[in-house]
Amino acid sequence: MGRSHLITDWDPEDVAAWEAGNKKIARRNLIWSVIAEHIGFSIWSLWSVMVLFMPASVYGFSASDKFLLGATATLIGACLRFPYTFATAKFGGRNWTIFSAVVLFIPTVGTIWLLAHPGLPLWPYLVCAALTGLGGGNFASSMTNINAFFPQRLKGWALALNAGGGNLGVPMVQLVGLLVIAAVGDRQPYWVCAVYLVLLAVAGVGAALYMDNLRDYRIELNTMRSVLAEPHTWVISLLYIGTFGSFIGFSFAFGQVLQINFIASGQSTAHASLHAAQIAFLGPLLGSLSRVYGGKIADRVGGGRVTLAAFVLMILGAGILLTASVFGAHTHGPAPAATMVGYVVGFVLLFILSGIGNGSVYKMIPSIFEARSYALQKSEEERRQWSRSMSGALIGWTGAIGALGGVGVNLALRQSYLSSGTATSAFWVFAVFYVAASLLTWTVYVRRPLPAVGQLPEGATGLAYV
Repeated sequence: MGRSHLITDWDPEDVAAWEAGNKKIARRNLIWSVIAEHIGFSIWSLWSVMVLFMPASVYGFSASDKFLLGATATLIGACLRFPYTFATAKFGGRNWTIFSAVVLFIPTVGTIWLLAHPGLPLWPYLVCAALTGLGGGNFASSMTNINAFFPQRLKGWALALNAGGGNLGVPMVQLVGLLVIAAVGDRQPYWVCAVYLVLLAVAGVGAALYMDNLRDYRIELNTMRSVLAEPHTWVISLLYIGTFGSFIGFSFAFGQVLQINFIASGQSTAHASLHAAQIAFLGPLLGSLSRVYGGKIADRVGGGRVTLAAFVLMILGAGILLTASVFGAHTHGPAPAATMVGYVVGFVLLFILSGIGNGSVYKMIPSIFEARSYALQKSEEERRQWSRSMSGALIGWTGAIGALGGVGVNLALRQSYLSSGTATSAFWVFAVFYVAASLLTWTVYVRRPLPAVGQLPEGATGLAYV
């Protein structure tokens, strides 16, 4: 336990050193990075569960107010991903992971206090929801850190596992919420937060004992400026809005959409909350697991092809939601069971496909810069460092921009319910976006190989590499 946590010489592409022990170091850091990011995601999505414990008769908040809470948490989490991108390179992966776990005690304790004092205005809840966004920033720092630990040939798997394990924090907090509702009812949400106070302590201590800092890993502002001048940055960011934006946006909204429709079918608020919680965790769970497989499939057949297939099928998922919403809107009386089935099938399909797309898009990032690095007049060590730095910067930037898609999802649903009382208009917006994303992916990454920028490794083509 008294070992140094500073690694002064790290080259993941050195196969001999990797097999001699570096892979164990990388995997140890990956494990604790996943744990810390997982809990961070849970805190970030905490209010997707808390709104199920907040009946309007007690707290006085409408459905649109609750969508606003989700949008606020998502927005702050997205914005924090940009500075968090530089954090591990500046302060060290171990040091920042400890800090990012400890600081989440603030919104967790704040949530307990607010829910114990119903009758307060909306703004304190919005402030607390914004602070849970600190957990959303963890994704960028965790991903850039793990990107530096693993060799190019394993990045698709490592990044997908890290991100997928983090994403699992969303269904996990919803599952904890379900267990609390089932055990003690919908008036004692404090137990959800109490569980996470313990888990945050575990994450902080585990990071302190088992993680490491890389001395020579840097992401400079000049690197970020170079990344922003790269056209692929903006294409990848738009694609990630469609994949991760859908995942995190639906994660915040799914339970509330179900609750609204269960109430419309004639159930009491308490029963609607319980039934919504029983289903809501399933979508984020499947989306998190599918992310890992999206990265692995992309390693074999190319990220562009997998991303295109995901978006094409997401159009189908949005179509199912549209059909269910229109059918329910034209039915008199309580919402029919067919509408609920359509919502569940459509959302679960979108969760799975967005998870696959998350993994495939992130596989494309290091591949693009690895391919581009061969055109540089640099030594092999400098070429690899350039590729890692550019990839790390784009991973953080893309994570921030992609999360803004979650803000759009919640605002679109909020406005749709305000204007028409249904989610139909929002579903139209989602379907149109997926069509546009499919066309963009096909045009840039599938229709033709990545434009040649220099010599690639023997036997590799631009398309296969990306």
